[in-house]
Amino acid sequence: KLFEKAPGTYDVTIFNAEPRVNYDRIMLSPVLSGEKTFEQIVIHGDGWYVKHGVTLFKGTSITQIDRAAKTVTSARGLTVPYDKLMIATGSLPIIIPVPGHKLAGVLSYRDLDDVQAMLIAAKSKGNAVVIGGGLLGLEAAVGLKEQGMDVTVLHLAPTLMERQLDVPAGSLLQAAIEARGIRVITRANTKAILGEKKAEAVLLDDGTRLPADLVVMAVGIKPNAQLAKDAGITVNRGIVVDETMRTSDPDIFAVGECAESHAQVFGLVAPLYEMAGVIAAQLAGDPTAIFRPSAVATKLKVTGINLFSAGDFADAKDREEIVLRDAARGVYKRLVLKDNKLIGAVMYGDVADGAWFFDLIKKGSEITEMRDTL
Repeated sequence: KLFEKAPGTYDVTIFNAEPRVNYDRIMLSPVLSGEKTFEQIVIHGDGWYVKHGVTLFKGTSITQIDRAAKTVTSARGLTVPYDKLMIATGSLPIIIPVPGHKLAGVLSYRDLDDVQAMLIAAKSKGNAVVIGGGLLGLEAAVGLKEQGMDVTVLHLAPTLMERQLDVPAGSLLQAAIEARGIRVITRANTKAILGEKKAEAVLLDDGTRLPADLVVMAVGIKPNAQLAKDAGITVNRGIVVDETMRTSDPDIFAVGECAESHAQVFGLVAPLYEMAGVIAAQLAGDPTAIFRPSAVATKLKVTGINLFSAGDFADAKDREEIVLRDAARGVYKRLVLKDNKLIGAVMYGDVADGAWFFDLIKKGSEITEMRDTL
């Protein structure tokens, strides 16, 4: 975005902790299931960096920001000056500190290294236990099943993806996951991961013991904000930014899952692109560009399972809803209305109109005229 708006204005240096060019993390699930290769999910190959004169350090994490000297220092001891700095450290996977969580064979699901480790583990065709029945957990479970493992999903809540789906849609999703030969245990509380040197089983607090050669933790993320905190930048849950995406230091921006804006942290990709656009405009000298969080939509990247969720669909007295259930076809749709405006939508099985509903939510359109159609 910056190169589109103000080509040649800045010399750009990027430090990437991963030993590779940037890729579409959202598409890691198709790589795990075997539907795509890593090369197919690369966003900018090496040539792009060369073409735009970007200095890219791969496999090089930054360990210190010196705001007084306006420099950053890498783990390898390299110090580079900046006029403007952007922190895009993303988030860290939450690892439940149960006994055995450090055993070999216990993985998180965040980057290509995790996926490669899972693919190696899957060659043995053994047992996999995925802890977490949210978006990532389910995508990991389906991917490991495609690779020939016996998979069990453990989820603490009573229904799957409870943040994005209401109970009926969560139940339909569970049936679809189970139809693929994946065992789902809800209200499951992990007590320990058992094994001498590597994971061998997962023990639940009700005494259930599940054999496990591989344990994948997909229970959530937390902003990776330590670097900013160490530099004396204001951090709450994430790195606190204003509407212009600046931190408490006006020369330092934060973007993505590490940032906290309007008291919110973000784990989906759409708002991150909006943030990037705001920073690019600010860097290009447009002080009017500001970030305002809008509604977000969720989709599950599992071939053959159609799911769409957007906006707010919690129960409240001042809301009305329009619901369609067709159990035989496996279709469920629910629209949530407040003051004659659409504020939330959940769809399962038939999601063709998702983008249209999402547009109505984002624009806050008055729907009185089309009530019958809805």
